[in-house]
Amino acid sequence: MDFSEIVVTTAGIGLIGFVLWYFFFSPHEAVSAVSSSSGVQEVDITVKGGYSPDVIEVAAGKPVQLNFYRDEEATCSEELLMPDFQIRRELPAFQTTTVEFLPQQPGSFEFTCGMNMLRGRLVVK
Repeated sequence: MDFSEIVVTTAGIGLIGFVLWYFFFSPHEAVSAVSSSSGVQEVDITVKGGYSPDVIEVAAGKPVQLNFYRDEEATCSEELLMPDFQIRRELPAFQTTTVEFLPQQPGSFEFTCGMNMLRGRLVVK
């Protein structure tokens, strides 16, 4: 191997390591839902290359309303899956889609895109 091949290989390995860290090990800040006057816990989520915020905290036993605004046309983000709540929704580009449900049990529940590449987590306390 000559010097340029070593540099390219080292850079490639470094980039792979960064991508793995970013998607699986980087810290994610949780956002707590805001309760409306009617007692519904609401959170606005932007979908653009991921979910922002991607960790949402809510209280068990109170209705939740998640407002997903899809700010892109990428095919990966056209569908939302929340398997623990039996929720599957189409997310039209440049529109807000409201998802309402009632979490009964405390725990950590994952939500993903239809391709399972974009990930978020709902923490029910």
